[in-house]
Amino acid sequence: MKAVSIFSIPKNLPDHERQKRRHMLASLGIAWLVMMQVMMFAFPGYFRGDYIGTESLAMLDTAIIIMNWLSFALTMPVLLYCAWPIWQGVFRKSSTHSMRVNMDWPVALGILTAFIPSVIATVHQQGEVYFESVSMFVAFLLTARYLEFCAEQSARFSEGGVPAKLERERGIMTAKADKIAFVFVIAQIFLAIVSGIVWYLFIDRTHALPVLVALFVMSCPCALSMAVPTASSAARAIFLNNHSFSPEQQEFVLHLTRKTANQNLYGSLAWHILMAPLAMFGLVAPWVAAITMLVSSLAVAWNSWRLYKKFHIQGVITNPDWAAGKAVQG
Repeated sequence: MKAVSIFSIPKNLPDHERQKRRHMLASLGIAWLVMMQVMMFAFPGYFRGDYIGTESLAMLDTAIIIMNWLSFALTMPVLLYCAWPIWQGVFRKSSTHSMRVNMDWPVALGILTAFIPSVIATVHQQGEVYFESVSMFVAFLLTARYLEFCAEQSARFSEGGVPAKLERERGIMTAKADKIAFVFVIAQIFLAIVSGIVWYLFIDRTHALPVLVALFVMSCPCALSMAVPTASSAARAIFLNNHSFSPEQQEFVLHLTRKTANQNLYGSLAWHILMAPLAMFGLVAPWVAAITMLVSSLAVAWNSWRLYKKFHIQGVITNPDWAAGKAVQG
């Protein structure tokens, strides 16, 4: 039988869940295609400083204006279609029919903070534009959320062979991750606003917006939200590929799952904490902030994949060192 993988599609996955997966993949593909094209259109602006004082500057400025309008036209579908789940999340009401702050708020703030000034600069034909940062942010965000969604499906819609303890552990770890992510987001938004004000009033007002956008982009808790689902998905695949585990062996796998989830959670948190001061000092451009967000998300997925590979090498399910496992547990 073919071994179950960490992001595999469960056999009993309902049709509407399969449709959600296809829709997310289509949105992800469009976002990546637009991102690559908009990045190409942004290149003339990167080299403008090298042409100041030359005869080619006027021609280059004309090309930049055209490229900015093309970037604006391409970014609109990304905002209106690909990023639609974000806007839905912002305006989603709670059970009491009141608006509530959720993890989509910092994402929406980061997108609007970069997009609106870019539109103004395009219309007035002066100033910096951040369409490439917006498209990168959405594309990388959708990548992280797609991985998270696939891991969630793999962990929830599973066949027999997965112990009930895994779901209980998953609930406990998810509650902890949500609390940490919420505190992180609030702190990051506060740092972004304060840093933007300080740059605008006391340092360099022209650089205040890039600092604000970079910090808003970095406030997206993508890697934090992936920490538990990917680890749980890895554990699910391990159990489904090894049906004869004893209770002691199951407990060892759960121990490794908790360890991996904590590594994902606190490792990504440490990464963001290390990057935040650099962004506050203006050393991280918005597009670099988007890349760091993607890197941390991929690192979380890779670390969970390592847990899965400990029990599965080249298509052969291996028996772990249970004696070592007992020693680890003390």
